[in-house]
Amino acid sequence: MSKFKNYVYQVVETIPYGKVVSYGQVALYAGVPRGARQVGWILNQSEGKVDLPWWRVVNNAGRVSIKGNRYNTPDLQRKLLRSEGVAVDEEFNLDIEYYRFRPNESFFKSLKHDEAYLDAISNKFPFS
Repeated sequence: MSKFKNYVYQVVETIPYGKVVSYGQVALYAGVPRGARQVGWILNQSEGKVDLPWWRVVNNAGRVSIKGNRYNTPDLQRKLLRSEGVAVDEEFNLDIEYYRFRPNESFFKSLKHDEAYLDAISNKFPFS
């Protein structure tokens, strides 16, 4: 399994109940800042194989954007988010800034990226 995939799994596993992150945010935390599409692909490929809270990952505009497959659909994602208290409207939109997960410094250090990269991450998404 690739190192990036392991990081994606690690990041997604840490998203708390009732919080969301964007695909780009996962990619940034996983060490590939321009890898949002790769994150989507990894999550899609893990469906039914890896137990992850995939529904907590949305696009950066605050919208459920999965196309869906036989396991997961936009309606299911909305239902799961709503069950955690995340307000998702009928058009699959939510207030991403209100629900966005902002990890603390110890989370970032657990990823074991170099200090320069951690500084760059903290400039984009300051530690909570």
